[in-house]
Amino acid sequence: MADVDTSLHTATTGAAAIYAQLHEGEHALKLYGGWFCPFVQRAWITLHEKNVPHQYVEVNPYRKTPELLALNPRGLVPTLAVPVSETVGVTAGGEQAVENGGRVRKPLAESAVICEYIDEAYASFGAQDAQFGPGLLPGLSEPYERARCRLWIDHINSKIVPGFYRLLQHTPEKDGEYTLEEARAGFLGHIKTFVKEMEGYSEEAQGEVQQVNGADAGPWFLGKDFSLVDIMLAPWAKRLFLIDHYKPGGVGIPAAGDGGADEAVWRRWRVWFEAIVERESVKDTWSDEERYIEAYKRYAEDTTQSEVAQATRKRQRLP
Repeated sequence: MADVDTSLHTATTGAAAIYAQLHEGEHALKLYGGWFCPFVQRAWITLHEKNVPHQYVEVNPYRKTPELLALNPRGLVPTLAVPVSETVGVTAGGEQAVENGGRVRKPLAESAVICEYIDEAYASFGAQDAQFGPGLLPGLSEPYERARCRLWIDHINSKIVPGFYRLLQHTPEKDGEYTLEEARAGFLGHIKTFVKEMEGYSEEAQGEVQQVNGADAGPWFLGKDFSLVDIMLAPWAKRLFLIDHYKPGGVGIPAAGDGGADEAVWRRWRVWFEAIVERESVKDTWSDEERYIEAYKRYAEDTTQSEVAQATRKRQRLP
């Protein structure tokens, strides 16, 4: 069982292969990632949305390269190699700073941290001739809304994402610990809590397009404004089909008109879900679906030795 993860395909496919090829040239800013990893896709979506020049380096984190380990001794992806002012040596966290001509590259890890860094480091000031894409959090003049976004990003990270893996990794042998229905109910409960905080959610709304003050609020968590909150959940929204594929009863989100007392919740979810899976940045960073089915078979059988899977088994915080 120790080697089950090392047989993963080592290259992007489909739209992601095209996008990777566009970013294979040498660049000071490097994203080290694995095509199958949703945490990597978060970072890649953010680079796409912000129109940030970068180099994408595909790695297999189960066969860690010296180049990756020099930056991040844990060898986890995503790792972002950031060019900084000339400083030679070891970072405060113990990671090696890698020389880059007259500059050095220092690492950033943790997908949420990387995404927020990209948003802040590549900010555009003024809409006219902006080099980079719009900000992905409310502005500094709206500190409450920025904090609220971070609150719901934390809900995604601490509730929805672990719930996804708990459901996907359920096997009949686990029934004494928790049943498939319990895992599904918990996962859907975390999604419902999240949806009720979306701009435009209303228990009384009747149409698929939500209305706020008589105007189209837009599909995103913040309504018209696409944000890091949407990005944080996007990769797992794209991967929901894996639960439908592998688990009896699938995800369990009701069809239109079948939501009962929660119909308004699932109506608002559909508006968001249909928009996020069609977002250009999400589609451009997505490989062929059959590759995901193959890669996530290990999760569905609960045999993968990834750190995420091991943390899920132990009910620990995801790495």
